[in-house]
Amino acid sequence: MLTLRKIELLAPAKNLETGIEAIRHGADAVYIGAPKFSARKAAGNALDDIRQLADYAHLFHAKVYVALNTILMDDELAEAEGLIWELYRTGADALIIQDMGILTMNLPPIALHASTQTDNRSIEKVRFLEQAGFSQVVLARELSLSDIRDIASHTHVPLEVFVHGALCTSFSGQCYISQALAGRSANRGECAQYCRLPYTLSGADGKTATTKHWLSLKDLNRSAHLEALLDAGVTSLKIEGRLKDLSYVKNITAYYRKKLDELFEKRREYRASSSGETVHYFLPDPGKSFNRGFTDYFLHGRNPGIASPETPKWTGEPVGTVKEIRGNHLILSGKKRIHNGDGLCFLDEKNGLTGFRVNRVEDDRIFPADMPRLDTGVPLFRNQDSEFEKMLSKKSAERNIRMEWLLEENNFGFSLTATDEDAYSATVTSVFSKELSVKDPSANFREQLSKLGNTPFRMIQFNNHLSANWFIPSSLLSDMRRKGVEALLRVRKIAWQRPLQPVQPTYHPYPESSLTYLGNIANEQACAFYRQHGVRDAAPAFEIQAPERVPVLFAKHCIRYQLGVCPKFSAATVNEKMLTLSTGNHRLELLFDCRKCEMQIISLLPHKV
Repeated sequence: MLTLRKIELLAPAKNLETGIEAIRHGADAVYIGAPKFSARKAAGNALDDIRQLADYAHLFHAKVYVALNTILMDDELAEAEGLIWELYRTGADALIIQDMGILTMNLPPIALHASTQTDNRSIEKVRFLEQAGFSQVVLARELSLSDIRDIASHTHVPLEVFVHGALCTSFSGQCYISQALAGRSANRGECAQYCRLPYTLSGADGKTATTKHWLSLKDLNRSAHLEALLDAGVTSLKIEGRLKDLSYVKNITAYYRKKLDELFEKRREYRASSSGETVHYFLPDPGKSFNRGFTDYFLHGRNPGIASPETPKWTGEPVGTVKEIRGNHLILSGKKRIHNGDGLCFLDEKNGLTGFRVNRVEDDRIFPADMPRLDTGVPLFRNQDSEFEKMLSKKSAERNIRMEWLLEENNFGFSLTATDEDAYSATVTSVFSKELSVKDPSANFREQLSKLGNTPFRMIQFNNHLSANWFIPSSLLSDMRRKGVEALLRVRKIAWQRPLQPVQPTYHPYPESSLTYLGNIANEQACAFYRQHGVRDAAPAFEIQAPERVPVLFAKHCIRYQLGVCPKFSAATVNEKMLTLSTGNHRLELLFDCRKCEMQIISLLPHKV
């Protein structure tokens, strides 16, 4: 007998509209930024918007997780505690947090998820968080399938992994480069994205490599490995992108919903964690939305195809090469159909990305709004498909809860029962004298009851249990249908109850007895939490002490490996002397911890606070 496992597709929500569309396009849960203290400072949301999103999500038994995942200063603790209570009252299902000081607060009984910012890479760390009361843990993106399987086999807490979206060069929560160089903390929601800048790589001998975006990575896409992830023990599949636009979220959510539904058809032990059936009015294609090229990252071990050094921008899909240039138009050699309003781009002689808009297309002739400077033979890419975006700007999906009607008679009239796919039922009755109809009314009954309009329901079956062909006016059926839907919605709302998950004090030992600035301890309550769990030495966060000559970025991505001179994977001669990256006035030293197979970066300038 199969043991059913509910699987969650978790989508990002920049705002209320995006969150609703994510659910409509198939998400089982969405995550959205709190008004303050979110690791995406530019993606905060009003409490009333979060309340509206939760109300909509809960119709489908989908969930809303609120990101409150920055580290907190002492003078912010009281405000954060008050905000958590307000978020609980909005109906939010869980908080995504990083700061352990939150666990010492007077909290409502709301579920807590350990953010990827808590650097969850080991069995010991995940087990500790599980014992501390977290109900879900977001694993580090850098883990392999084998690592994930090991963690799942030694813990019981639901595991969440990223399957799509932008990749940080650093282990999440372990990047201080923005703080060191610009006084903007990634752990405080103010990442300045230094990993996307161009850098010049220099050796100790003064020789320089070509200036490239050495720290910029491709985007994650694990859509080909969903089954393997679920078999490894993953429960929640997460799409990155709380700053992404509406069309991106629609497209990518729909794409993964379709992939999962196809998987569930052949693997019956897996099912969606929310209710409803989604119909998409377009063909989802991740290549049509912003990406820097795709990688599955370290899912199957280290591989050379994770970096995007040429440009951190989106080049888009290849559409052909320039065949001819004739005055105010050009002709391509490719077979892709170009549309009016498309955005095309190319890499210029300096490897910079140059774009232009298509004003109109006539047969094979493409007329740019402004003719760019390019030559024949140059490959062109499309990073704005106007026809695809038009489809997404309209109603691009519909989500309905399957239900059936049962029409019966009683001593004083008729009753109508609505039962949905989750087996919730509601019955309404109407007093009406029974008279035989001249003809069989069944077809009319079915037609009237199927008119569910803007409700979240779709009729899949009508059961007529009348003893005779009784006459029932269409107006009466419509009224009973409306009341039946309202009653069923009330039942579903009452039935949706968040589990009470109070956080209790715990005293089990933390995996380490001392913590450096990497512990991200920015307040006394967080410090007290770690002491309570056996940590004797707890250093202040980088943002407080700004230590000099310490790594400001820790990465699995390795430039020596990228260059083909890694001593573990290559027989090439390695220059052990210092390598540096420079951009503007900033100089960064590269260190390589081959035992851990990691790269570290040290800033050679005084750090900002």
